[in-house]
Amino acid sequence: MRDKIVDAAASCFHDLGFNGCSIQDIVDKGGVPKGSFYNYFKTKEVLAVEVLALYAQGTRREMLADSSTPPVARLRGHFEFMASRYAAFGYSKGCLIGNFAAESSDHTPLIRAHLADSLARWTEAVANAIREGQEDGSIVAGLDPVGTARFLINSWEGAVVRMKIASSREPLEDYFTIAFSLLVSREKTVGTGKKPSRKTAA
Repeated sequence: MRDKIVDAAASCFHDLGFNGCSIQDIVDKGGVPKGSFYNYFKTKEVLAVEVLALYAQGTRREMLADSSTPPVARLRGHFEFMASRYAAFGYSKGCLIGNFAAESSDHTPLIRAHLADSLARWTEAVANAIREGQEDGSIVAGLDPVGTARFLINSWEGAVVRMKIASSREPLEDYFTIAFSLLVSREKTVGTGKKPSRKTAA
């Protein structure tokens, strides 16, 4: 029953937004009695926090710490994974974290606090991968890891908004092209940590 409510809420929040989605909408979509909602969740805000936590887990942030993969490849793979999720819905559904941040952070302290923590954890994971890339020479050394991580995430969220409007991957392609061209060091081959080969004159 609890899982049905959570799944239904995730779908409703994506389709209608937090403010546009009522508890009645959630229980109707989940096919559960309204009274059952309050057996598991005190408020819609409490349910939203659980939905957001599960959504963040589904973005595979753990791949950013996978030392078996070069740092640049980890970063690109992480964002490409999220892009693949959007593609599955025809680029019509964006990032739930970004949606909530735009819609409800001003007037729901519980959600705002959760969003701040989630974004901080995401930023830390991206920043750590950037530091590793700077250590192996694959990422530009002069960049501030935390500031660059915030830039990558903020730019991504903006690209996702544009993606939803256009129902197209094109804004994401712009993101990958520009963000990674600024990030990657020209002294080493992208994602491998190896210096590019140079042919000597005959």
